[in-house]
Amino acid sequence: MISVTLLDGTEIVINSELIEHIKIEADTVVTLTNGTSFVVREQWHELVERVIAFKQRIISDRATLMSGGLPSTRN
Repeated sequence: MISVTLLDGTEIVINSELIEHIKIEADTVVTLTNGTSFVVREQWHELVERVIAFKQRIISDRATLMSGGLPSTRN
């Protein structure tokens, strides 16, 4: 899950696994696999960085759990 900011300033959280593509024009448009699109304030590279960071946290938390620890509580 990653947070994004809509053009009106509303912050929402989307499931990054459902991102089909990001359209790079005057505005950044995120389209999900179900066809829903969001115009967001973030630049495409910020979104890619957020998705990568989210996936890294999942991998890190899994490794921690496998070794008997507790997962992180980071947002």
